[in-house]
Amino acid sequence: MSILKIERTTKTLRELTLEKLRGAIVQGYFRPGDRLVERTLCDELGVSRTVVREVLRHLETEGLVEIVANQGPIVARLDPEQVQEIYELRGLLEAYAARACAEQSTPELVKQLRKIRKMIEDAFAKRDLARVLEQTEVFYDAMFECARKTVTLTVVRSLNARINQLRALTIATPGRSDESNREMNKLLDAIERGDGEAAAAASSAHIRRTSELALAVLAEQQAKEA
Repeated sequence: MSILKIERTTKTLRELTLEKLRGAIVQGYFRPGDRLVERTLCDELGVSRTVVREVLRHLETEGLVEIVANQGPIVARLDPEQVQEIYELRGLLEAYAARACAEQSTPELVKQLRKIRKMIEDAFAKRDLARVLEQTEVFYDAMFECARKTVTLTVVRSLNARINQLRALTIATPGRSDESNREMNKLLDAIERGDGEAAAAASSAHIRRTSELALAVLAEQQAKEA
């Protein structure tokens, strides 16, 4: 069965198609520069061309797809300058939220975050990277909501597709699972202590390291393609 094959649920066909195609791009089934041929996608996804076109337009707004003259839609290539900018934004916004979350944390919130962290660690141990991505997003949603930074969370969510695409690159690097777990648990420990300064610092350190890894992976990929 194709990785793109859709299973029917209560969600609309467009929502299911969007989730499948976004996930296929984020997790590297389709790589930057790959052509996204409508007819082929229709066959693999089992949906109409109208649905595929709507989804491709949506993914273009998320920055995952670009339209190239005489080629049509392709998976957007990762530009190092844009990647750096995304991490700079993440560093500012997530440290801001981490500080506020720590200053307002409760035992109930810490329990919730530790439960999510356990699921992430288990997913890392099983090499279930799709699950790691899913639960990491859940963790950050909970942190921002605890911080009561709803506008900031909206900004972050607008970048989530590209953030997850980059996250998929970094979490697959050798040794990253243990390193990432240490960084995130340091952040969570600071939140539990109510130490806003330490939480912001841990968040910033995590983003700096993630940025270094992502840019190194991109440089390696570009060198191979040259």
